Amino acid sequence: MRIKKKIIKNLFVQHFLALVCVLYINLVRITSVILEKNIQSPNFYWKNNKPFILAFWHNQLMMISYCWKSNSKINILASGHSDGRFGAIVGKYFGLNNIPTSSYNKSITLKPIFKLLKNSKCIGITPDGPRGPNRKVSDGIIKIAKTSQVPIIPIGFASSKFKKLNSWDSFLVTKPFAKCAFVWGKSISVPKNCGENEIEEFKIKLENEINICEEQAQKEINA
Repeated sequence: MRIKKKIIKNLFVQHFLALVCVLYINLVRITSVILEKNIQSPNFYWKNNKPFILAFWHNQLMMISYCWKSNSKINILASGHSDGRFGAIVGKYFGLNNIPTSSYNKSITLKPIFKLLKNSKCIGITPDGPRGPNRKVSDGIIKIAKTSQVPIIPIGFASSKFKKLNSWDSFLVTKPFAKCAFVWGKSISVPKNCGENEIEEFKIKLENEINICEEQAQKEINA
């Protein structure tokens, strides 16, 4: 098992596997239909060069680049762990910039995040990542939105043909020839003066909104 982990963590092997993943994702995109609903929600920010924080569940990372309709690239907060580094390699092929965190501790250096937001760049965060709990919003995204005064926009994804991996997040692998849907939610602004109790309320609100978007996406592909 240790030998297997060392092989997977090898940079050359990661780049090879990443290329395989990229080819597969492109195959899925070419053969599938992707619907997008409520795109007016992010359109206002894209057209006016205003930043926002994209929020989606970690298990929906595979297809997330196809929701992005702006020439300005999105910056995804990525773990410094080997899984995060692998995701960063794949993401670069789809125009995703990655903001790495430390691989030695669980702390996140917020300075580059706030710098990007200050320069009107959008960032993407999986509020249940990088290690869970699955589909539970952590404090981080709410506190970033509060401090930066940049709104959060949730999004949900669903596909008609998929496989869920046996991972902590039940990672969703969309299969070729699928019908897929992205549904955007309304922006959520966190007041500068909100306290700890209100932060908890916003965590629940964001969690519910992402789930609602995902449920609506599921209805779209079943229509």
